[in-house]
Amino acid sequence: MTNISSRKTGLIPAMVLALSIVAAAGPALAQSAVAEGQKLAFDRSKGNCLTCHAIKGGEYPGTLGPELVDIKSKYPNRDELVAIVYDETKRNPLTVMPPFGRNRILTDKEISAVVDFLQTL
Repeated sequence: MTNISSRKTGLIPAMVLALSIVAAAGPALAQSAVAEGQKLAFDRSKGNCLTCHAIKGGEYPGTLGPELVDIKSKYPNRDELVAIVYDETKRNPLTVMPPFGRNRILTDKEISAVVDFLQTL
């Protein structure tokens, strides 16, 4: 018969190893999301942010919307930025910005990736 406390102590090293693997993958996964977000933001058939906004690294930007710079300090609450991309009409009914989430232009995962990218600007 196995002692319960010995089983618990055997789990601790396994849990520490699993958490360290997840922690090590975190920056790589975050970088991947940022790259995917930039790709979506610059994609003229998807996020299409460059139609209205100037964004560092983007070609042929529009001037209808504000230049997207210093986003993290302007929107320190990530959820607020997600809500803007999802459906800016809730905050500003007169906006010309498309409601990317409400109109299913972008999925929730894609919106999250775009926000990850925007927070690097």
